[in-house]
Amino acid sequence: MDSQAKQDLQRIIESANRLGVQINETEALQWLTAAAVDSGQDDVVVDVKAGVFGHRLSMLDFSSEDLEHFRKLGKLVEFYDVPGKVETALALSGSAAQSKIQTYPGDADYFERVNIIADTREEACNVLAQLIRDKALSTLRGPTFQLMEVKYGNYPQPVQREGRELSMGSSVSWSAAEVQAGKLDLQDSSGQPLTLTWEDVAAEPGWCKLDWVVVDPVRKQLVNASNMLDVTWQAPDGTLTPLDGYLDPYFQEVYLEAESIPLFTKLAKQVDGDALDEYVRQLEKQVRTYVTKDRNFGKAAKRMYNIFRLTGRYGDAAFLRELFDEPATVLYQVWSLIRTIDDCFHPDSSVEIDHMLAQTDQLILAVVKVLEGTEEQEIVRELLQLRDILSREHQGEPLSGRAEAARAEVINLVNNFYYARMSGVPSIKAYMDEVASATD
Repeated sequence: MDSQAKQDLQRIIESANRLGVQINETEALQWLTAAAVDSGQDDVVVDVKAGVFGHRLSMLDFSSEDLEHFRKLGKLVEFYDVPGKVETALALSGSAAQSKIQTYPGDADYFERVNIIADTREEACNVLAQLIRDKALSTLRGPTFQLMEVKYGNYPQPVQREGRELSMGSSVSWSAAEVQAGKLDLQDSSGQPLTLTWEDVAAEPGWCKLDWVVVDPVRKQLVNASNMLDVTWQAPDGTLTPLDGYLDPYFQEVYLEAESIPLFTKLAKQVDGDALDEYVRQLEKQVRTYVTKDRNFGKAAKRMYNIFRLTGRYGDAAFLRELFDEPATVLYQVWSLIRTIDDCFHPDSSVEIDHMLAQTDQLILAVVKVLEGTEEQEIVRELLQLRDILSREHQGEPLSGRAEAARAEVINLVNNFYYARMSGVPSIKAYMDEVASATD
C-alpha cells in the first residue's frame, strides 16, 4: 500500500471529520492508489464487458449501472455515421461521466466527435450545416422531448439582437423556431435591419452544441440533455483539421460504444502535446470566475476536482470526490429543475405539466429528508410556491420572476454548503485564494 496514499487518506479523514463530511475510507484509499498509478503513455482504458472506454481517471469515476439509460437517451442527441463521409464517436461528459461519485448529477451532458471526410473545407462545412439543421428539425419536439437551443456559427460582423450588442466572432444561438425559419432578424451596429441566414454562418461553424429538455417517463424526471460537437475535416491526404480551430482533448469523456475506438484513436494522435496544460488553464479561468465574479462554489468544486486529479493533487481531489456524494448536493437537482421548468413553460411546449409536478414533488421530499431547520423551511417554501404556479397557471404565463427567486435561494444554499467545506481544508482554501488573485 503506497505510503503517500496513506498520508493523503489520513489527511482526508481528519478534514472530513472536522467538517462533517461522510467518507468511505476503503473506497477513498482504493481511488487514491489507482489514481496515483503512473500509466505512462497508456492513459486510455477500455471496459470490455460494458463496451465503454476513456481516460483512465475518467473511468475510475464511471459506473455502468445507468449505462443503458444513457445509451437510450443518447439515441436522441447523437449524430449518425454516413459511410465514407461522416464518422462519429459519442461520449458522456460532466457529472454523467462521473456517475460513481455524483449521487445527484446535474444535466445529461454528451460530447461527440464528428469527422467529415470531404475534398475541401468548404464542402465539410456545408455537410456540417446540413447535419446540424437536419438533427435539430428531426428532434424539435415529441411526447418526451423538446429542442431548446442550438449553438451554431459565429457572427460575421457586430450585431444588435434584442437590445444586446454582440461582437463579430461571438457564437450564434438559435431557438427551435429560428432553426425552422433558417434565419435570424437582427440589426447591424448602426441599428439597421439585418437578416442572418443559416447558410451565412456555414463557413465558420465555431462552437456547436444542441440542447433539449427530456422527460424520463420511468424515473419521472425532467432533464436537460445536451450534445457538444468537436468537428474535424479529413482532407483527401488524410490531414485532420478542426473546423473551430481547436481539437478538444479527451480527459473528461467516457465513450459509449467500443466501435468508436478507431475514430477516437485517429483523432487522439492529433491532440497537442500541451493539451493537458491548456485544459487545466481553461478550467482555472472558470474556477476564477466562479469564486469571484459569478460566485458558484458548487461549479467551482466540480472544476477543481478535474484540475486536482489531472495535476497529481490526489488528496484534495479525493476530498472533493467524497463531497460530491454528500446528501445536501441534492440541491443541484433542485436548481436544475427550476431552470428546466423555466425553459419549458411557454405556449408551444410539448412537456406536460404533470411531469413537472411529479418531479417537483420528488425534490420537495428529498430536500425535507436532507436539510434541517431554517434552510429546509426556506427552500421548501420556494418549491411549494413554484409548484403552486405550475398547478394553477397556464403554460403560456411567464414564471421567470418567481423561478429566479427560487433559483437564487438554491444558489445561496449550495454556495454556503460548498464554501464552508472547501474553505475548511487549508490546501483547497489556499488554492482558491491563489486562483482568485491571479490574472490572465
